[in-house]
Amino acid sequence: MRGRRPVSSPTPGAPGKRPPEIEAIRGPEAGLVMVRGRVGAGGDRFNLGEATVTRATVRLHGGPLAAATVGSAYVLGTDFEHAWFAAAFDGLLADEKLRAQVLNDVVAPLERGQASHDDARQAEARSTKVDFFTVAREHV
Repeated sequence: MRGRRPVSSPTPGAPGKRPPEIEAIRGPEAGLVMVRGRVGAGGDRFNLGEATVTRATVRLHGGPLAAATVGSAYVLGTDFEHAWFAAAFDGLLADEKLRAQVLNDVVAPLERGQASHDDARQAEARSTKVDFFTVAREHV
């Protein structure tokens, strides 16, 4: 989800069930990547510049998981916690038993919150819209 804002962190899993253990394999660590573009969206490639990204890879095992899974994530910027949670949820989504529950309990509320935020921003932008018109002048 783009534009990270403070939200309550939902925890997937039924009450009373032990959550999966999460073990860091790599990171989170920040680095640079080269951003490339194309002329006219399909022409020659060119280097646009560098962007800071944070990556993390975690192993999830135990708890409600059918088998151990690995999750990985790259996020724009240097938010280590965001990268770690993104990797953890990537691992949870890889588990067939938990996928539907995570989509329903975690992803859907985040999507609704993002849509609400986007609607509010669009309404604010629409309220400042100015309609301009021009009068055609005839040259004498």
